[in-house]
Order: sequence, then C-alpha cells, then structure tokens
Amino acid sequence: MNRRNGFGLLLLFALLLAPARLPAPLVHVPGEGWYYEPYGATAGWQRTRAKEQLQVAEESFAAGDFSTAIRAANRVLRVWPLSDYAPRAQYLIGRGLEAQRKDEAAFKAYQKVIDKYPKSEEFNEVLRRQNEIAGRFLAGQWFKIWNVIPLYPSMADTAKLYEKIVASGPYSEIAPQAQLNLGAAREKGKNYAEAVAAYNTAADRYSNQPKVAAEAMYRAGLSWQKQADTAEYDQGAAAQAIAAYTDFMTVYPDDPRVPEAQAAIARLKAEQVRGNFQIAKFYEKNRQWAGAIVYYNAVVQLDPNSPLAAEARQRIEVLKPRLQTPAPAKTS
Repeated sequence: MNRRNGFGLLLLFALLLAPARLPAPLVHVPGEGWYYEPYGATAGWQRTRAKEQLQVAEESFAAGDFSTAIRAANRVLRVWPLSDYAPRAQYLIGRGLEAQRKDEAAFKAYQKVIDKYPKSEEFNEVLRRQNEIAGRFLAGQWFKIWNVIPLYPSMADTAKLYEKIVASGPYSEIAPQAQLNLGAAREKGKNYAEAVAAYNTAADRYSNQPKVAAEAMYRAGLSWQKQADTAEYDQGAAAQAIAAYTDFMTVYPDDPRVPEAQAAIARLKAEQVRGNFQIAKFYEKNRQWAGAIVYYNAVVQLDPNSPLAAEARQRIEVLKPRLQTPAPAKTS
C-alpha cells in the first residue's frame, strides 16, 4: 500500500469515528456554491414559502448583508424556479454581487434576468446596471480571476459586454450609448476596423437621434485616422478617414467639430501627398517611368497647390518622353 492510499484510509477512518454532529462552517449548496455558516445558523434565513424567502433576500440586501441576500435569493431559484418571485430573486443576486464588487459575476447574473425572464419588471434597470458595469471596465477597471484577484484590463472583453447589452435591447434607452461605447472599447483596444463598424452601426441604427449619429460619424473618421497613423502609414485608411469626415461634415455642417474634421482632412491629404510622392520617386529610381507618372499625377490631383505638386509636374514632363523608349536594363 503506498503512502497516499494509506493517508486516505486514515482520513476516512477518522471521519467515521467523529461525532455525528460536527460544526460545518463551510457549506456547499448545489446551485448556490460555498459559503460560511456557523452550526445552527441555517434556520435563520431559510423559509418554507417562496414569498417569505424572497423577503429574507430583500431585507438582507437592505441591511447590507449581501451574502445572506444572495444565498436567500438563490434558494428561491433552486426551490421555486417557476414561481413569480424568481425574476426578482435573480435580480437581487446581481445586486448583491455588484455590491460586493464582483462585477463580472454580477453582469452574468443580470444577463440571466434578460435571458430567462425577458418580461421582468427589472428588464430596463438590468440593462442600465450592466451598462454601468461595462463603463467601469471601459474606464480601466481590471477583470478578476475567481471574482477576487484583479488580473488584467481588457478592451476586447469590455467590448463583449457592450455587445451583449446592445443585443439584449437594441432599441432600449441604454442601447445608443452602449453602441457608441462598444466602438470606444474597440478603439481603445486599437481594433480600428471593428471600431468603425460599431460606429457605423450606431450612425445607421440611431439616425433619428442626431446627437448619437453625429458622434458616431465623427468617431468613425477618427478611428480611420488612427488606423492611418499606425507605424506603417496606411494610405487606404487615410482615404477612408477623409471620406468619413467628409460625410460627417455634409450631414452635420453645423456641428462644432466641423473645424476639427477639416483640419484632420488637411493633415491626411498632406500625408497622402507625401506618401504618393515617395512612391513616385521609388518608381523613378527603378526606371519604371509609367508607375512614377501615375503617382506624380496622384500628388497633383490630391493637392494641386502644394510645393510637392509643383515638383511632381516637373518630373512628369521629364518622364513623359522616356515612355517612348524602353527603360535600360539595370546592371548589377
């Protein structure tokens, strides 16, 4: 017999010899989890009717005893899952967890109200509380392991919270701001393409709310601009940013951010001009005259009054005659 098996048998023997009534400070209830409860305290919060059990949960929550409130509400769900008191019990579980600063668990508990009891009187209140929880993560709160140890901040996980909120009530009072915050989370996480998609959804779905739609269109332009300004300058994203800002100014010409959009477009176009000019120089250096002329022409079209446009015109005139003769082979 090895040492591990011997220890197991000794432990089992000790348990068999122990008195029948042992204090059990740690108690596990299926569907409720583990909690501390001194011996003899069980009868203090358990009731034989759903209404009375829910009342215990309500009173415990009001008194700040959130552990007992959660335990009593869980018992309503476990013993009387089909009762009229179940939706309120599920809501109180979320409230208790949120009060204990277990935001991820609270969000999931609130989601059960939405999924299981969509006609609950607390439906809109649940969405509002979920939005507040997501807002704390958007502001930088860390996600926790086991609802205890702060582990990491995550804009990707935050975005998923907002996705659930919007999916649960796409036309609720909370939804427009939640959709904007979904874009903000993607933007903070530097996932600019998905940020733009979220903002475009907000602009389209809530076009009857000018404040929301204008914010969404402006933020879409800003997200494209951030994408363009990454380490490797993205010409395509720059073009998308210019188009987004232009749409914003066309639809909302009186918005106070129009001057900012105009300045952004000017900067983007200047960068486009510089980028196209550099590409043209590259083609010219490699004796690819046709390609060089294409990009010099792009410089002229983007900003015909810029100094680079004047130089681009000169290079075009120099390169045009060379198109008539094949470029000499490069020597190694």
